[in-house]
Amino acid sequence: MEKTATYDFVVNDEDEVMLLLYAGDTMPENPKVVLDVENNSAELIRNENETIVLDAVPADIFDSLADADKLLVCELSNTEKEEDSKIVYAYEAEIED
Repeated sequence: MEKTATYDFVVNDEDEVMLLLYAGDTMPENPKVVLDVENNSAELIRNENETIVLDAVPADIFDSLADADKLLVCELSNTEKEEDSKIVYAYEAEIED
């Protein structure tokens, strides 16, 4: 199943990128990220049944990921109040391009 996500990227002082998004329906298993620089998008393959499309990825994020082999991913619970969100899954996804 493929769906488009609401997401955000955070880059720290060491130029490491973390992807923040709402938790998927199933548990991540052997997650991968496939980058599509030409179309400014990426796919997060959470497991064999769930793929999330990340549209309109900023160019500076691709620059930060250029030398990385993994992307840190933090999936949060989708709550009414943002401050009530909790981390559901935190993991590293292999980057493929």
